[in-house]
Amino acid sequence: MKGSISDLMQQAQKMQADMQKAQEELANAEVRGESGAGMVTVIMTGRHDVKRVSIDDAVLGEDKEVLEDLLAAAVNDAVRKVEAHNQNAMSGLASGLNLPDGFKMPF
Repeated sequence: MKGSISDLMQQAQKMQADMQKAQEELANAEVRGESGAGMVTVIMTGRHDVKRVSIDDAVLGEDKEVLEDLLAAAVNDAVRKVEAHNQNAMSGLASGLNLPDGFKMPF
């Protein structure tokens, strides 16, 4: 019995280290959100930090409201992609845990 507890503790420590590594990788990952057929692009990290915004010169001649809408759409696209990327990566990590159906991890 003592050996099984030791094995369980080792597995828990490995899982914790793997989870921390995965979270760091996710935080540093970058996704690209876009709108207007790529006329406005946003590069966002896994922490939802916007690193770069690119606006095609053709958009600059548009009304201010059009540019604001395109920028908001590009940011929203990037947020959705970050969330999907993070969820897919973490579900792959949790697949070996044999958790009950419907169990939600706290991330």
